[in-house]
Amino acid sequence: MSEADQRKPVIVLVRPQLGENIGKAARAMLNFGLVELRLVEPRDGWPNPSAGPAAAGADVVLDKAEVFASTAEAVADCAHVYATTVRKRGVTKPVYTPEEAAREMAGAVGRSAILFGPERSGLETEDVALARAILTVPINPDFGSLNLAQAVILCAYEWSKHENLVQPTQEDLLPPAPQDELEGLIGHLEGMLEPKGYFLPATRADATRRTLRGVLTKPGWNHLEVRTLRGVLSSLERRSKKD
Repeated sequence: MSEADQRKPVIVLVRPQLGENIGKAARAMLNFGLVELRLVEPRDGWPNPSAGPAAAGADVVLDKAEVFASTAEAVADCAHVYATTVRKRGVTKPVYTPEEAAREMAGAVGRSAILFGPERSGLETEDVALARAILTVPINPDFGSLNLAQAVILCAYEWSKHENLVQPTQEDLLPPAPQDELEGLIGHLEGMLEPKGYFLPATRADATRRTLRGVLTKPGWNHLEVRTLRGVLSSLERRSKKD
């Protein structure tokens, strides 16, 4: 395992019940660059045929998943263990949000692990006792119901803020149009507005032109957008002459 991978926290699912939830957790992990999954006593055994379809392609996580007989064995090589729970269960430990825990893990020396409990009941007191800190998601007190994959993705996302992951764009963005194209648009619009009396009274004409220029230059139109607007103006201009 590379040094970079060893910096990443291990996700430990303690006594997970459904294969689908394991797959969804794996999908959430890989979305944000986490690849090491450990399973403690999965109820339906492992491998689980239901996990693959739910992982939606995160096979690298499932293929490398390790199974352990106890939580203590699953975190034996980890120096920093965080137990996700909404209750302290009588154990006095520091309490972190996912953001705070991610920041601490990013700067820590030694391996880190995040424990997630069974879907129905969460972590037992014995599991929480193995952790050095409790990780709790700030949540609506009247509806504190997160499923397993949701809890994993919240923690994975906060960790990803400390990694150099690529932020995808919705589309390929074009650069702003050259100034001469923008000047052509402004001149075109001013030429249409002039005979309509838009710049009257004359004493306000310069201020009105500056305001109009400010409106048109602020968006940073690309050359296709400028051409489209020029086409709109030309269409309106032709229609006006016909009328």
